Amino acid sequence: MDEPPRLRPIDLARAAGISTQQVRNHADEGLLPPTERTESGYRVFTPRHRRALLTFRALYAACGSDVSRRIMHALNDEDLPTALALLDSSHAELHHQRLALDETAKALTAIADRDTGAPAPPTGDLRIGEVAAHLGVRTSTLRVWEQAGLLDPARERVTGHRLYTPTDVRLARIVRLLRQVHYPLPDIGPILRELGRTGDSGSLRVALDRRAHDLDRRSRALLTAAAHLHDHLDHP
Repeated sequence: MDEPPRLRPIDLARAAGISTQQVRNHADEGLLPPTERTESGYRVFTPRHRRALLTFRALYAACGSDVSRRIMHALNDEDLPTALALLDSSHAELHHQRLALDETAKALTAIADRDTGAPAPPTGDLRIGEVAAHLGVRTSTLRVWEQAGLLDPARERVTGHRLYTPTDVRLARIVRLLRQVHYPLPDIGPILRELGRTGDSGSLRVALDRRAHDLDRRSRALLTAAAHLHDHLDHP
């Protein structure tokens, strides 16, 4: 059955599972094609607006706010190459994150299990600048991790300077590797505590599996977004 030539905001809202106010907001933000208005000032939505809305919501779920908005703005400006390039970049970024996750998994397993393939830890206590240089991070990053409860270096009695033991450096390296694959800070604490309590790297493997599952979810979301985008482009 053909769709009616005119749709109400509530029709679009129900299709996308959002409120009518959100539909109006998206239209005002230029995320939907331009709309005509009736003599009384009401917007006139069409099936094309519905397809555009579903495309944006699918892109939002797959690519986040910034990229999805840039794609829709490019489409409404009839700049298809830019829209497709942005989508391609999302696929490329996801592929890069998969490769990084694989390398991180190998490094984390070696560090957690203290394999011979792991980087050699420092032989003595280090100050914060030395740890930052050793790991390739900023000293401010180490302080953030400390504030988050992930690190707890001792302090020199006289100067108050932080002193990182080899164990502290090992934990900091684990945090850095998890952050490289965008693992949330609040979720790292339980992993480190379990590793310290049992010495078993099983919690790390669970964390990496969870991250891999998240990447799979994003891949499927990108497929869904691409299908909506194709449908939108196929019905100008």
